[in-house]
Amino acid sequence: MDRLIHTALNSLANLRDSRVIQAQNLANQTVPGFRRDLANEGDPRFLKALDEASARAFQTERGPHSFSSLPGTMTQTGQPLDVAIAEEGWFYIQPDGGEPALSRRGDLRLTADGQLVNGAGEAMLDQGLQPIQLPPVRALTIDDAGRITFEAQDAPEGQVTEGPVLATVIPQGVELRKSPDGRVRAGDAPLPAPDQRAKVLQGVLEASNVNTMEELVASIELQRSFELNLRMISTAKELDETGSRLLRPPE
Repeated sequence: MDRLIHTALNSLANLRDSRVIQAQNLANQTVPGFRRDLANEGDPRFLKALDEASARAFQTERGPHSFSSLPGTMTQTGQPLDVAIAEEGWFYIQPDGGEPALSRRGDLRLTADGQLVNGAGEAMLDQGLQPIQLPPVRALTIDDAGRITFEAQDAPEGQVTEGPVLATVIPQGVELRKSPDGRVRAGDAPLPAPDQRAKVLQGVLEASNVNTMEELVASIELQRSFELNLRMISTAKELDETGSRLLRPPE
């Protein structure tokens, strides 16, 4: 009977992890360029007692969670500091106090000191993986290779200055996954060097690839599975109590 209870408890622990991932996805459904986290299905392992395999099998973690690489919906905004990457590719970012990472987020803005950052305050990097600094600008253009040209406010009208290039990459042969801080990196391996093969779209913003309806339906299924496992534990308890009464000597 304890095998049934431990199996149900192990299933409840896995359901808890899935609920955490779903909550993370739903909380970031409005974040531009967010990539939906996927549940880690784990791998069954048999416990051992006295150097012999027992009949108890538990689902264990296989490693870091993966994420969906499906593109999000592209929306035309017409804003010069809204950018997106068509199809494959990533921007390079520098989180505050963290290692460089990759991102699809393109809701850019200029800070008071002229640094180009995204909506999360992460610095956008150039081809040398250095934060991009710009002077006060009157107009700004970003071509499909990520090259920035602008009209400085203190320059004559119509005088265009060529600025830095938004670093982009289409990784090949690299397994990307999210670090504990939620940023996309290459695990323990270094990030690939910028190759500028990604196509940058100006005036376009990519939404997250989280499907709200899909997450809500999955949440209902998880709740049903949770209730079923609780029912299994209650049934195991009733069977154990019934068996104990049958083995009890008559009074």
